Amino acid sequence: MNLLLAEDDPLLADALCAQMRRSGFAVEHAPNGAVAEYLLVKQPFDVAVLDLGLPMVDGLTVLKHVRVAKPALPVLILTALDSLEDRVAGLNAGADDYLTKPFDFPELEARLRALLRRSRAGAQPQRAEVAGLSLDQEARRALIHGEPIDLSPREWMLLDLLMANRDRVVTKEQINQTWASADGGGNDPQGSATNAVEVYIHRLRRKLEGAGVAIRTVRGLGYLLEAEASSGA
Repeated sequence: MNLLLAEDDPLLADALCAQMRRSGFAVEHAPNGAVAEYLLVKQPFDVAVLDLGLPMVDGLTVLKHVRVAKPALPVLILTALDSLEDRVAGLNAGADDYLTKPFDFPELEARLRALLRRSRAGAQPQRAEVAGLSLDQEARRALIHGEPIDLSPREWMLLDLLMANRDRVVTKEQINQTWASADGGGNDPQGSATNAVEVYIHRLRRKLEGAGVAIRTVRGLGYLLEAEASSGA
């Protein structure tokens, strides 16, 4: 679940990013409105948390511009502005939910998951596709040129994460966080966790042979799934 957090308070932003990552979100932080608008328009996110009092470009302006480019993106406003007029203005600008500061993190997480459920329920079933590889999200299965391949639960989660971030680097930390979230928050010691990622990457590479995709190791950073370059002249 890719989430953008637009928040200019560095202490609050750091705390929220850490908590959201522990809850299984892949989080990108925008410290001002200009960065938030650029990221939301240019990159794929599943949900956004947007402060109204952002520097450079205010949150309402960001929201109005993003709504033009991505009308279906779930957006939750998180702000200290709690008057009726502020809430109405935020909702009228296109927000899907509105939470005022101070707040409890469990409520924020619950609201975000509710937004995601509603968003997915209203979306048309889609397959993520790269070259000859496609992922059927609803059935939780992968196909190569229409033929299903056998994947373990961890292999499926790894491939799903790589596909969701295709052409972008996925770190070992993100992979382990995804697995830990599915396992109820537990995790392996760092050494074995690192080795496990390498083992599963190796397994996936073998199973994806002939699909026209490659899992590239970006040294010191992580892994990147991309379509293989055509061998034709």
